[in-house]
Amino acid sequence: MPPMAQPLQIAPASGRLGILTPGMGAVASTAYAGVLATRQGLAAPIGSLSQMAHIRLGRREDGRNPLIRDFVPVASLDDVVFGGWDPISANALEAARTCGVLNESDLAPLSAELEGINAMTAVFDQRWVKNLDGVRVKTGDNKWDLAQQVIEDIERFRTEQDCDRLVMVWCGSTEAYQEPSDVHDTVEAFEAGLRADDENISPSQIYAYAALACGVPFANGAPNLSIDLPCMNELAEANGVPVTGKDFKTGQTLMKTILAPGFKARMLGMRGWYSTNILGNRDGEVLDDPENFKTKEMSKLGVLDTILQPEVYPELYGNIDHVVRINYYPPRGDNKEGWDAIDIFGWMGYPMQIKVDFLCRDSILAAPIVLDLALFLDLAQRAGQSGVQEWLSFYWKSPQPAGGVPPEHDIFIQQTKLKNTLRAWMGEDPVTHAEDD
Repeated sequence: MPPMAQPLQIAPASGRLGILTPGMGAVASTAYAGVLATRQGLAAPIGSLSQMAHIRLGRREDGRNPLIRDFVPVASLDDVVFGGWDPISANALEAARTCGVLNESDLAPLSAELEGINAMTAVFDQRWVKNLDGVRVKTGDNKWDLAQQVIEDIERFRTEQDCDRLVMVWCGSTEAYQEPSDVHDTVEAFEAGLRADDENISPSQIYAYAALACGVPFANGAPNLSIDLPCMNELAEANGVPVTGKDFKTGQTLMKTILAPGFKARMLGMRGWYSTNILGNRDGEVLDDPENFKTKEMSKLGVLDTILQPEVYPELYGNIDHVVRINYYPPRGDNKEGWDAIDIFGWMGYPMQIKVDFLCRDSILAAPIVLDLALFLDLAQRAGQSGVQEWLSFYWKSPQPAGGVPPEHDIFIQQTKLKNTLRAWMGEDPVTHAEDD
């Protein structure tokens, strides 16, 4: 048997880990509440791989199958402290009650801790989210000034909360659609653009810049153009900071990345996939604007082509009508409903149909992703990793690839990559599921 790989030298998860979220609305406040409830023994962290999933080590007959959190040195939930920025709510309790994701009976035993998580004033520009009005907003001479204020917030939080390490996870709204411009080419160009108040620099990019400048890992939970830019890649590598993105994979896209690999595995053809959603939370209100919807649409539409490979299988997947719609419907609140009508064909070209009606709770699905990304990015930094962390593609609608290759969307391949990365870091052999494995 060949020798196992050498484990990485991973610094211990000593001291407190601060998780900072630009945006303290439905997703962030639900994530905070879930962690606090888990610490009090009031809930289990369902949906979190870092907390609940096991990982097989070695051959099947070896019987080694520890919890991931016992196998790799992720931070303990007891050592996590939360903070963030919000343009609307003053603290996490107010945000949670406003968003209405969690019942008051679940918030009550957590209310003191949630109320103690005060929101810092936010970098906010209504040009990027037309349907929201920010009332707790930073002001400054230019965007450079705003970035420096965020950097000061980060360092003040680090000191006041006695944090040894920090991670930032964007939980704010989807910004209006944007293409990269010259200001995004280099760090030098971006910093000049901050000073010149360049209109192409969005709030999420200001947060990403501030985090990376402070050596804080950054995850982009929305489809915004933020860290998937040459200037941010340059800064992340220069400062030795891991980054990952983008757009939390929750409801409808989660189902697509589960179902589409199954159709492809059986070599079943596809003629069309029509997807529509109704949701009534702040996310739905923001996406009611065409420019913000376009940002989300581009993220959602990219999934099927990468999984099905129409260039390789043109007779099966070369003529697909893929349509995505999102409608704002306030009575539904955070309980999004996603309908999918899927037209497939099989032997001798005979057509078949599949209908999916997923009545999901968007923030309930996103909250454990926030936790996992924070813990795994912190682990990556302590393991000496920097730049794009492609092994975290499992969590994203639109994964950011490394090295100029297309992203991987198949959730089962993504899960294998995530677990094999952890195995490799700890000096264990990959699990390939070959006949003799």
